[in-house]
Amino acid sequence: MKTHFLAIETSSERCDIAVLSVQDGQHTVVQRSTQGVSRHAEAMFPLVDAALLDAGVNKRSLTAIAFGQGPGSFTGLRVACGVTQGMAYGLGLPVVAVPSLLAVAEAAVYAHPSLAVAAMPGACVVMQDARMGEAYVAVYQPPRQAEQAWQVIVAPFLVDIDQIPQWLQQQLSQWGPDLSAGLTFMGDVLPDNPALLDKLPAWVAAQVANSTRATASSVARLAFGAWQRGDTIQAEQAMPLYVRDKVAFTIEERAQGAGGNPRAPAVANHHITPMTPAHLTAVAAIESQVQSFPWSLKNFADGLKAGYPACVIYHQGQLVGYYMVMLAPDLAHLLVIGVHPEVQRQGLGRRLLAHCEAVARQAGLATVVLEVRESNHAAIRFYKQQGYRPFTTRPGYYPCAHGSRETAHVMRKDFPATTA
Repeated sequence: MKTHFLAIETSSERCDIAVLSVQDGQHTVVQRSTQGVSRHAEAMFPLVDAALLDAGVNKRSLTAIAFGQGPGSFTGLRVACGVTQGMAYGLGLPVVAVPSLLAVAEAAVYAHPSLAVAAMPGACVVMQDARMGEAYVAVYQPPRQAEQAWQVIVAPFLVDIDQIPQWLQQQLSQWGPDLSAGLTFMGDVLPDNPALLDKLPAWVAAQVANSTRATASSVARLAFGAWQRGDTIQAEQAMPLYVRDKVAFTIEERAQGAGGNPRAPAVANHHITPMTPAHLTAVAAIESQVQSFPWSLKNFADGLKAGYPACVIYHQGQLVGYYMVMLAPDLAHLLVIGVHPEVQRQGLGRRLLAHCEAVARQAGLATVVLEVRESNHAAIRFYKQQGYRPFTTRPGYYPCAHGSRETAHVMRKDFPATTA
């Protein structure tokens, strides 16, 4: 049986379209490209038609449609997602959403035989220019067998380029020798910022791979593997992956003295570590400040005894947040998450949530669910920004004052499952 995959990648200034055809283990790829973010929308459909024509594939013969979901160019990601959804709806096809930073790693491994998966004991550190002196960063571990998926070690996040040395030093101290040995650095940040290498350990320069962007071909290869594992989504679930919450100050903020552009939070001043009994007093104290009906210290202790994964986040040396999640056979249930009121709106909650999602994905789970009070509009808005969508309600789920009860909105986020 011959399968065909259409892939769209627009996270950079290039618009890439690829058609991957697979039969009897043999892969053939046709790729078409054009330059210029402003031309993505007008160039997309002609490129799709040209790639399909070159590959000799009728669009009704396609098996699935894949797109690079970001992070990257805001306009480009929206165009790619919109076209993918429209075509998938019209043709009744499944969709594969591929993180664009993962596609950078895949492109580097594929293009350089010396980086063959079997020869890479460590992980791929992808650092891609995000403009405004910032970088998109993610860390992935290659699969050890062909049928396995890449493992997410650090989910995509935004960091000031000047903070990369501090961030890397911090990560190396946490990863241990098994993961940090044999790291390979990918993306355009180090090649385009040679002065940055002087601030990094000397061995880093020898581990920089010449791969600076994602390609539609790498998206297509990852999509084929995901399709084989059943890691597809419906068209309505497709959405871009944004990690920059804000690209400009509002008129009101500028009137109050905010100038330039918003910066990424200083991630080098925080780290996430597993929760232990020694953390429980501080965790319960924060919980009491952020919840009307908080978990007790015993609730957290019972969760740890039950083996629920839980982590705390330190910011400038102080414990300021936490989460606990239950891993069920078919999904992950985020039980509780909180950040100290004094450091909220600094990206720490987003990092905790991303860490929780990475734990779920490493366990091979494709869905994270959570409950939120119907009246908690700020939390609902936050979760929607992180890709969660309401799918049911639980009347009378939460206790309220005077013995009354409040409805819970149950929200979920689906993503391609990984192999544990």
